[in-house]
Amino acid sequence: MAGLGIIALAIFISITAYFLAPDPTPYASHMVLEISGQRPGFKVTMLAMQKEHPPARAGFFSRLLYGQESALTYVPIRSWQFAGNDIVVQRYVDEETSMPERYSLAKVWYGQQQPLGLPLATLQQQITKQRIVTNTYWLGTDRFGRDILSRLLVGTRVSLGVGCIAVIISLSLGVLLGAVAGYFRGWVDDAVMWLINVIWSVPTLLLVFAITLALGKGFWQVFIAVGLTMWVGVARIIRGQVMSLRELQFVEAARALGFGHLRIIIKHILPNIMGPVMVVAASNFASAIVVEAGLSFLGVGVQPPQPSWGLMIKENYNFIITHNPLLALAPGVAIMLMVLAFNLLGNGLRDAMDVRG
Repeated sequence: MAGLGIIALAIFISITAYFLAPDPTPYASHMVLEISGQRPGFKVTMLAMQKEHPPARAGFFSRLLYGQESALTYVPIRSWQFAGNDIVVQRYVDEETSMPERYSLAKVWYGQQQPLGLPLATLQQQITKQRIVTNTYWLGTDRFGRDILSRLLVGTRVSLGVGCIAVIISLSLGVLLGAVAGYFRGWVDDAVMWLINVIWSVPTLLLVFAITLALGKGFWQVFIAVGLTMWVGVARIIRGQVMSLRELQFVEAARALGFGHLRIIIKHILPNIMGPVMVVAASNFASAIVVEAGLSFLGVGVQPPQPSWGLMIKENYNFIITHNPLLALAPGVAIMLMVLAFNLLGNGLRDAMDVRG
């Protein structure tokens, strides 16, 4: 149940990621280079300036799926004060350096030079309330100044997505070939087992590399590549289960009644092996998450700027031996928790469906 709870939480986060993330821009990739590589809990004051050409506001479902481009440009500052129609700030450059800059209030508020349109005191008050903001980076920032927490939340989609697609592909191929081999036996079984042994003899990562290079790097390609390498284990399990069930009396009775092979397999045999199928599906889900993270770390999986936990480790692993190891450890812990949750779920399903227990 603990594993199921973590999975349910991950599903909720993946659906609502752009509403939960502090950075709701597409792929949570808003960069502020001045604050790159900061520790967890880092706080900085920002001057939020209106863009000259702000993006159109996206609808609810568009924001849910893709996020919303920010209409503001954020400038990190140490201090600020008003000077007539301008605002003078000490711009944050790094932890020890700042530099003075001056911006017109019209530029800050409207995004372009134009008459103020509001009384000066009112505009200054509005800017103080709405455009001087303090941002807290709870898990720090990466080397491009992006919020680690936001990218971690949005990256949940990739891990759950690759697991889901890989399980669907592996179950579809594995159940089909395993059921056919176990039911018909003979030369059909020999052919399927030869194919399984050939694919199993190739190391998983090498096979995934080959498929990924053939299909190209990208989001959907890595999903398909992982799924096409995981069906062999499913096929062997299904084959063994079907071979034992096909000799039982209810299958013999179905044959005696003149039912076709397809109906016997779908209606009578497959429903009786759903327990092992669900257990192996949970195990494959965990394996797919690890394989995807490994591929993204090696650079042949999900491509930047799309966040992936493996890609985040790759981008920040050099911080492990310097001053800020949590930048790489946070996605690593997320991978560990997700894999542990699916393994716990698989163990629970195995115990619950073990009729001999």
